[in-house]
Amino acid sequence: MRRIITFAAVGAVNTGVYYGLYLLLRLVVPYLVAHVVAFVLAMVGSYFLNCRFTFRTKPSLRTFLLFPLSNATNFVITSVGLYLLVDLWHMNQQVSPLIAAAAAIPITYIVAKYILSEKQTGKQTEKQTVT
Repeated sequence: MRRIITFAAVGAVNTGVYYGLYLLLRLVVPYLVAHVVAFVLAMVGSYFLNCRFTFRTKPSLRTFLLFPLSNATNFVITSVGLYLLVDLWHMNQQVSPLIAAAAAIPITYIVAKYILSEKQTGKQTEKQTVT
């Protein structure tokens, strides 16, 4: 339960970072470009926050390179959602990213948990088997 609460808190911070960057970038580039750049930058921050606080694991090049997989589904859902909300349903460009991001949270957690805790799970299994 602690992990889910912490993941949600990290997600809230990550969403704030993403949203702030999105709004700033939208002033100089089209909204989808702003979305992509803000998403990538926020994802890097999310990796380190989730390693430290949610899964309490040491960052590594391997997990850093795998972590974007946890966000691939998130990216697709938020990108398609943003497009649908803005272009098809004519919703506000400033509110739409928040709605699209909320829809992607559960899947992102499941994949992040697998990637960032896989190594620890293996170590725990080895220790239990040896003992």
